[in-house]
Amino acid sequence: MLISAGADSLASVDGADQGLASGAAPADRVRLSVSRCQRRVRELEADGTIRGYSALVDGAILGYGFEVLLFATLSRPDAVDEFDEALAGVPEVIEAQRLSGEPDYLIRVVSADLQSYQQLYERVLIRLPGVRGLNSTIVMKNVVSPRPFPGRPPHERSLKGAAG
Repeated sequence: MLISAGADSLASVDGADQGLASGAAPADRVRLSVSRCQRRVRELEADGTIRGYSALVDGAILGYGFEVLLFATLSRPDAVDEFDEALAGVPEVIEAQRLSGEPDYLIRVVSADLQSYQQLYERVLIRLPGVRGLNSTIVMKNVVSPRPFPGRPPHERSLKGAAG
């Protein structure tokens, strides 16, 4: 689970945002001077490449030990905006993607246990605007935790090699 660093977030309350690397460590990793590295980070923040900072948090320790991948199909195409807005208002939804084809959405939902998920499903999720159907898949184990992107995309690596 990711917790974003921000004024009202758990990360700032618990001091988790202190884990952000600063100073010489990231500069050493990318072989830049500290000042050049800091300048580059500010550039990436300004152009929107870096949208924020997060801490990896163990959801089970916070009481969210149950995770579901929920597939949603909408009843009509004009319900998308209303559904998006309503979905964003459900705190237990920690990630959601709109997909091409069916289903229409892949939604990551956390709760304390099966019973609390069932209550959320019956009281909130199935009642979201425009829902035709939901399909829940229980996560047994997170095998790969969220991680950084793997460096430069392959097409950029091949261009760099061809130019040099």
